[in-house]
Amino acid sequence: MSHDRDALHDRHSPALPSSRGPLSAGVLALLRGEGPPPGAELAAEADPYGDDLQLALYCCYELHYRGFAGVDPALEWDPALLTVRRAMENRFLGALRQDVEVHRDVRSAVKELETEPVEGSGASWFLRDEGELRHLREYAAMRSVYHLKEADPHAWVLPRLWGRAKAAMVSVEFDEFGGGRAERVHAKLFADLMADLGLETAYGVYLEHSPAPALAVVNLMSLLGLHRALRGALVGHFAAVEITSSPGSRRLAEAMRRTGAGPAAEFFYDEHVEADAVHEQVVRHEVIGGLLEEEPYLEDDVVFGMDATVFLEDRLGDHVMACWQAGRPALRSPLPEPVAVSA
Repeated sequence: MSHDRDALHDRHSPALPSSRGPLSAGVLALLRGEGPPPGAELAAEADPYGDDLQLALYCCYELHYRGFAGVDPALEWDPALLTVRRAMENRFLGALRQDVEVHRDVRSAVKELETEPVEGSGASWFLRDEGELRHLREYAAMRSVYHLKEADPHAWVLPRLWGRAKAAMVSVEFDEFGGGRAERVHAKLFADLMADLGLETAYGVYLEHSPAPALAVVNLMSLLGLHRALRGALVGHFAAVEITSSPGSRRLAEAMRRTGAGPAAEFFYDEHVEADAVHEQVVRHEVIGGLLEEEPYLEDDVVFGMDATVFLEDRLGDHVMACWQAGRPALRSPLPEPVAVSA
């Protein structure tokens, strides 16, 4: 029976990636049962935004989601692994607190998030105006490490809220999880988009290809979600995502239509244009409003969550555009040829 259970678990779990340095090599060795975890001192010396630390941290966090094929689920709470994870978190969070320019208050942070330039130079503008299907495939593969677990990290905040904030957060998450319909779960809609683009749709399949800036965006969500002390920052993160999602989704929907990517590819972003415009209002007035009504001392954390989200998204956008403008892939390795979609 245990073999059947392990096989079922592995069918829904990604394979372990290749290491990218001593930190990730040590973490992966432990997960494979081949050695002890790396020493915490390695984290203090690592580039906080680099491939090695970000992959190692991502692998630690993945144990709290679906895990990895062939990896003992009990390692989720392994004390030695948690020790090195904490050192990596301190390195990453410390860098963010030093590097992120934080707004004075929630009002000013929200105002800036709402301000859209008439003409921008980021990835969504490029994809809308001149991107090719190969760019869209790269972008979707890179974003899949986030979108295939889209609403999951934010669900960790639910037991840490109450009253207005909790009720409103549940209502938004209910939509993210498809309103009770499996085929409408946003992660499933993104998998359908990937199929239209000839990509593999398995959870975590493009982890090996994903660069550090893409992993950092997801790691921030996991970091904030797994620590009760950072619940205000997680709410701020969620607000930043919802407030900025609708305009970017509109541009990406136009990119999908212009390139003939397919109906599911168009639908994913069309759905986010409408849904996130509604979610934005709920998050601003009820989730943030309700949280700060109960715990006004969390305002600085909410603002930090917003600004850290924008900071990491900008770093990812800068990476993508620098690669594309130089005529090279934004992924760590080229994508395989498109997968044929059966009729």
